[in-house]
Amino acid sequence: MYPDFAAGWALSMTLVKRLAKKVRDDPLKSDFTIDLKHEIALYIFEDGNGPALMPVQELCTVADSSNNEEICATSHTAFSSSCVKPVDKNDIFFGVKTCRKFHKDRIPVVKKTWEKDTAFIEYYSDYADGSIPTVNLGVPNTERGHCGKTFSILERYVSNAVPETKWLVIVDDDTLISVPRLQKLLGCYSPNEPVFLGERYGYGLGTGGYSYITGGGGMVFSRQAVLKLLESGCRCYSNDAPDDMVLGMCFSALGIPVTHSSLFHQARPEDYSRDYLSHQIPISFHKHWNIDPVGVYHKWLKEDSYPESVQAHKGIREEL
Repeated sequence: MYPDFAAGWALSMTLVKRLAKKVRDDPLKSDFTIDLKHEIALYIFEDGNGPALMPVQELCTVADSSNNEEICATSHTAFSSSCVKPVDKNDIFFGVKTCRKFHKDRIPVVKKTWEKDTAFIEYYSDYADGSIPTVNLGVPNTERGHCGKTFSILERYVSNAVPETKWLVIVDDDTLISVPRLQKLLGCYSPNEPVFLGERYGYGLGTGGYSYITGGGGMVFSRQAVLKLLESGCRCYSNDAPDDMVLGMCFSALGIPVTHSSLFHQARPEDYSRDYLSHQIPISFHKHWNIDPVGVYHKWLKEDSYPESVQAHKGIREEL
């Protein structure tokens, strides 16, 4: 069992002091931090030697008919809203990383789903295919990493080769994304600041490491972030280096923090617990393995698609 951060979680001071000593004497074994709530729960549980998570019904997410509102000490706003107003789609440029072997099966999915909501989009490949069209950046395809390709996209973004926009979004060819929801989220941030946004992972955080945005869920950059990164001279150590981790190292060295949003997802909907997704209005999912990606897009990411619990809560708020 692990806590749902959206509902809140509580620790006694005795446990906090015990954990503080444990962190000093017995740091986390894994170099990677991926699912923080799960990893914290395992660390506290200590293979049965520590306390197990105690379910508390007063810590709620969405207060609806299945949760008695009168006993809820916490609740979570599950419906989408803009901080100011949605960013205009003409202010966002999308770069899709692909390669020749995926042109026929992955790119058609993008075109059937979220491409229609974009104003500016380019597909970057190792082969120039005029029927899509794709842009050959002159970087050989690699089986993993793709750092060389990603940095070439960043350099192209600030050149005269593409329209000047305030935001850049880099995704894989098997990433599904809701552009209208992204527009709403970006209304919460200033494009005049260096912003690097997406689903945050960590590497070596207990020993002076860094956070990074995992690429599969989508990486969002303000123009200022791209300019500062390229001006710094920070680059890939090889074309197949992990692009998301190299970017994390670069931004960490620049003192620019990564910005986490739980609405971006590195995996498929079925790879997450139902309760975790039930109070989200997600922005992205990743991977086409053993699923109908077009069906997943229409169920989870089309603008009028919401989990049942979110629909109920949304309806309550609209009636009020």
